[in-house]
Amino acid sequence: MNSTETLDLPEQLLALAKASGAEAAEVFQSQTFSQPVIFEANRLKQLETSESEGIALRLWRQGRPGLAVAYGPVAPQRLVERALQLSQLNQPEQPELTAGQQQQFPTLGEAVSVAQLIDWGQAAIEQIRAAYPEVICQAELDCETEVTRLVNSAGLDYAYQDTTLSGYWSADWIRGDDFLSVGDGEVARYRLNPQLVVADILQRLSWAEQTVEPLSGRLPVVFTAKATDLLWGTVQSALNGKRIVEQASPWSDALQQPVVSAALTLYQDPTQGPYSCPFDDEGTLAQRLQLIDSGRLTQIYCDRKVGRQLGQASTGSGFRPGLGSYPVPSLLNLLIQPGERSFEQMISCLGEAIVVDQVLGNSAGISGELSVNLELGYRVINGEIAGRVKDTMVAGNVYTALKQVIELAADAAWNGACFTPALVVDGLSVTGRL
Repeated sequence: MNSTETLDLPEQLLALAKASGAEAAEVFQSQTFSQPVIFEANRLKQLETSESEGIALRLWRQGRPGLAVAYGPVAPQRLVERALQLSQLNQPEQPELTAGQQQQFPTLGEAVSVAQLIDWGQAAIEQIRAAYPEVICQAELDCETEVTRLVNSAGLDYAYQDTTLSGYWSADWIRGDDFLSVGDGEVARYRLNPQLVVADILQRLSWAEQTVEPLSGRLPVVFTAKATDLLWGTVQSALNGKRIVEQASPWSDALQQPVVSAALTLYQDPTQGPYSCPFDDEGTLAQRLQLIDSGRLTQIYCDRKVGRQLGQASTGSGFRPGLGSYPVPSLLNLLIQPGERSFEQMISCLGEAIVVDQVLGNSAGISGELSVNLELGYRVINGEIAGRVKDTMVAGNVYTALKQVIELAADAAWNGACFTPALVVDGLSVTGRL
């Protein structure tokens, strides 16, 4: 029997890579089990069970990197040969391996039963329809468990298991020629709280009961926590070390300088939220990053390769966009320090304003140029939301807008991997059409 056949698959791959002349290699292994529960037209529609397993081998022979991926059953020698063949097409580079030892990290999250997911989904739909019987609700809930292991030829062998619960509900409201869709969701580690999602959806339906005349001009604009992706996506791009190296970020030479309003403090905390994890996909331990402190740029994030180009260590931010991709700089999560007043108190000081909640169109990207149509937006009159506005567009520049943040609300929430409050920006361009 070949001695490698007695090893686990990752160790087999490392041994075969070394025997084939690779001077460095790493194996990234992911196993996922999920149980999505789907509701359509107010009723339970579908139950599923999904299992997947994937493994990625990255190696360097004569300094040339090669990456090969397999899903399901794996023929180890064939995977190594494929990675070696691909390495011949690449230019030599310095291997990016993190030295370490064997360590099993604590399990994150806790699985729940399919019955519990069904109960959460149905109960939320019933509460929404009790207040608005004419709406049609959809929902999708899931409990996903993932086991991640990273092993390399530098002695590192890290592994952990995490469970993530997710739930998303939407309510479609058809009134004659008017169609309105309001949606919201939650992602958590241990338990979902559908009551909070229901309250948010009911609040938005209430705000949308009346349609009011839109506004035009340069106005204060309120971004709900759900809409702030339009801003934070650009910020994350600008803080990306790869963009800094390429001089593509407007903040490339702004370290320790004010870049946004002094009201803004942004950081990463690897122990917080539903996307917490102990290490990145290169094996560097995740760490707290103070990115912006009271408007001042204090730190950027990078992986091993970009960190070396910048003359610094990795910030534990090397993540794979997909199993078949090389690690690139990515934030684990992003937290924005909330303000002191509630959302209602925050808008009470506004005479005329527009609230952005759901948009049609993409985020601004690294350029910061923003121009979106409102799928769901509201008008503030004398400090209160008066109703929904239609046929309205908001335009401006994200970097300029972030320097004009008037206030952040106190009631922040997780929006995907971002913990963010609503906020008010002064002076964006609003165009409304009757």
